Amino acid sequence: MSRFSPAPFTPGSGFTPWLIILLGLVTAIGPVATDMYLPAFPELERDLGGGKGSAQFTLAAWFLGLALGQFSQGPLSDRFGRRVPLMLGLLVFGVASAGCAVVQDFHLFCLCRFIAAVGGSASAVIPRAIVRDVATGKKGAKLMSQLTLVFGVMPVLAPSLGSLVLQFGSWRWIFWIGTVYALAAILGLLCFMPDTLQPERRIALSPGRILARYFMISKEPVFIANALIATFSTFVMFAYLGSAPVLFEQVLHFTPGQFGVFFGVNAAAFILGTQINGRLVHRVAMPVLLESALLWALLAGALFTVLALAGIAGEHHALLTCVLIASITGSLGFIGPNATVMSFYHHGQHAGSASALLGTMQFGIGSLSSVLVGILPGGGAGPTAIAMMVGILGMAGADLMRRRAPEIGAEED
Repeated sequence: MSRFSPAPFTPGSGFTPWLIILLGLVTAIGPVATDMYLPAFPELERDLGGGKGSAQFTLAAWFLGLALGQFSQGPLSDRFGRRVPLMLGLLVFGVASAGCAVVQDFHLFCLCRFIAAVGGSASAVIPRAIVRDVATGKKGAKLMSQLTLVFGVMPVLAPSLGSLVLQFGSWRWIFWIGTVYALAAILGLLCFMPDTLQPERRIALSPGRILARYFMISKEPVFIANALIATFSTFVMFAYLGSAPVLFEQVLHFTPGQFGVFFGVNAAAFILGTQINGRLVHRVAMPVLLESALLWALLAGALFTVLALAGIAGEHHALLTCVLIASITGSLGFIGPNATVMSFYHHGQHAGSASALLGTMQFGIGSLSSVLVGILPGGGAGPTAIAMMVGILGMAGADLMRRRAPEIGAEED
């Protein structure tokens, strides 16, 4: 067998640590492409002539592309397998990232950013479907936590790396790095990653049947309740990401280096949550872990909102502000993996479509958080706190729906 044709995946054989790392690094492409250029917002606005605040629109173009791209990636991966659509998506992402690095016009940059997101959406949808192909229940939650550890390292490093790149070169270098990253990921998949969806399990659907399938999945109570929890978890994280450059650099007066350090510490809190969750999931039921973390998020979010509106959290108490934000994002490390795994419980035969619908919901609704942060009145930490609290309340409402949904049955060991 050729070195470029990995051995077929055998159900029940599990993934080696190397394959988990590879898949985690592929999944990390989305967060890296989101976070690495955040410190470059001022230079990007100046060089492309979009005006003050225009960098937020490039982030919106990225989120919109991720939302729309995922809608097609799921059915493609259910029809053609996981491996080929994933590599093609990464190729589109790499080429469009190179376009971002060379264009001189703001609107062309937004277009390239959108196309990069459409391709890059494969790295968000298909790895989740691969996890569902390999394992469900507690095994699936553990594998999802392992992937989160791997891809979580990259967002920790991304803003710091972006700041480092800006010390030695232009912001355009950041997008050349994205192109090289994508090509390296394609090579790794080509050489080592088997296809976890066997040919006999692949399904070809017409556009009409694809829409009907999405409609069917969206009506299933277990999916929609847990998917909404995962979606509003993303909303909370995007509220933080979208407001981070303004909050930390303009309100708290962090240097780019300090911004990168806190970004790393905050992401480390999220990763720690996922790893504790991965160890507890064999002892504690997933719904219990999820609801305990949600209660913590509600308390921390309410405290952050009250202190921010009172003027206590913000410019004069930077450490307090950072601790409150990290407390909230740390709880998301328990909520996201468990809600994701539980949402796929009844959808093993079309995990790609279920993953795509979940991703579209996450990035479509999650991207509204940046709009909310932008229109909220006042300054300081208030807009960040309010937007994050809106997402937390959304998770709480979705959890009430989850409680009314049918039980998903005995979980696998």
